[in-house]
Amino acid sequence: MSPVFALLIGTCFLLWLVLSAPVGTRTVSRRVVARTSITRLWAALHPFGDDFGWNGAVTRVIRTGEGTGCMVTSHMGRDGKPIERCFELVDEVPGERFTMRYTDDTSLAQSFWEDHEMRVSISEGAPGRVVAEIAETDRYRGIAFLVFRHFALRRLAIKLKRWAETGEFKPGGIFEHPLTQLGMGGLSAMLLWPFFGLHANGLFLAVTLTVVVALHELGHMAAFRMMGHTSARMIFLPLLGGIALGGRPYDRHFEIGFSALMGAGFSAFGVAILIWWQMAMGQNAPDNFAEIIVIAALFNLGNLMPVWKFDGGQVLRQVFRGGASQAAAAFLMLGIMVATGVAVGFSARIMMVCGAILAILSLITTQTGVKPKTALVPMNSRERYALVAALVSVTAIHALAVVWSVRLIFY
Repeated sequence: MSPVFALLIGTCFLLWLVLSAPVGTRTVSRRVVARTSITRLWAALHPFGDDFGWNGAVTRVIRTGEGTGCMVTSHMGRDGKPIERCFELVDEVPGERFTMRYTDDTSLAQSFWEDHEMRVSISEGAPGRVVAEIAETDRYRGIAFLVFRHFALRRLAIKLKRWAETGEFKPGGIFEHPLTQLGMGGLSAMLLWPFFGLHANGLFLAVTLTVVVALHELGHMAAFRMMGHTSARMIFLPLLGGIALGGRPYDRHFEIGFSALMGAGFSAFGVAILIWWQMAMGQNAPDNFAEIIVIAALFNLGNLMPVWKFDGGQVLRQVFRGGASQAAAAFLMLGIMVATGVAVGFSARIMMVCGAILAILSLITTQTGVKPKTALVPMNSRERYALVAALVSVTAIHALAVVWSVRLIFY
């Protein structure tokens, strides 16, 4: 088995594990031990407690019945209004424990919450200390959201302890801090270094790929801003790349498609400029200039693969709403990827096998999305044609750049 083929299979398996593996029902929990009183912790954790809005996530709670209510969150929905979530409380013993389940959400379909529940129990600990046990149970597909829940609950526990003991709440967290993300980018480059060879040029190429990832995510962030998101941020995921996050749920199918395409679209301008610069310098161009081009073009072309969680898959699902048209467009995109691989020197058989693996990956990740509460605004014909034209152009730029730069390096 060739190293490239093995790497592709390993990458596909990792993506399946992260995005679609049937993890099943799992519980994440944290234990908070604080120098405070049971009354204070109960008021902070119980939905009808006086201090339930201690961290700013909820602005008010409306009681709708015995053990039922609706919380108004500080997060904005696609309609520009605060997201509201209704809940019910069961197995409640005042001052000791309760279990909360969400029964309605103005942003997400109820299917998102149907297997979710949160259990809270509070008890006396060592002298002067109170112990709170917080546990969230849900059914997961892929480990990504399970890992997110673990760290989110860990952060909640740390902030709750500080607030309970000092009355101080500090928003944000160390993971999103710019210095932390800079460090994550550096870590990503160090982890990539061995793949390029443990020498100076290998380090240069690893850093280049890390910068390419950052610029790609910057394109997504620019799209979020253009689509009216008041905030956007980027998170580095070592070895897996990065992720750009908008400030609110999506409102339109065009918004999803445009935001997904802008990662590779923004980078296409840079790739075109680098090719022009390389051609203009001719023999005077630096030795590794073409390597920079192939890394940038190959990374962005890879993100255009028609796999559901990839940018290309996102665009195709918004443009083509029917199953048959989506499948036809996906196979066309895979055909372009296969043809690009053949053009740079890979055997047609290996590329066909790679295309088949990617097609399978696309199929097994199609049902992993989060459904919104109400249907998104559909695209009009002008938006659809514009997005298709942009997808074709961006794909052509990166595919041709890969072929051109590889032949410049090896031929």
